[in-house]
Amino acid sequence: MLRALEVSKKALPNCIPNPPVGCVLVKNGNIIAEGHTQAVGSDHAEVEALKQCTESLENVIAYVTLEPCAFEGRTPSCAKMLASTKIYKVVVAVTDSDSRNNGKGLQILRNSGVKVKTGVGALEVGSFIKQHLGKS
Repeated sequence: MLRALEVSKKALPNCIPNPPVGCVLVKNGNIIAEGHTQAVGSDHAEVEALKQCTESLENVIAYVTLEPCAFEGRTPSCAKMLASTKIYKVVVAVTDSDSRNNGKGLQILRNSGVKVKTGVGALEVGSFIKQHLGKS
């Protein structure tokens, strides 16, 4: 998760007003792809990481600093997109306090059979996001 936090820093300042999010895909203990939130209206971190990935997503764990979005706006729902892959598990540092998400992205993943773990690196990631957006 600490690597995902480092990757999320690359999103600034172009991602604002969206949160700076990082996503790292790990397979068999090795990082196979990374992504961060792009400029408003462009890809989110999860999509960027998947675009970089050249391997099968079976047995892949995605480490994401902020809960994948549940809603569709300028971009598709990252939670639905991840749920449609063969990804094994999604590890999330903090849930998104935005009322359009706030656990809904996690539920989409769980409902599709993806294992979900939350709270990994929550203090570090929450502090970083709060520092740049004024919320946690």
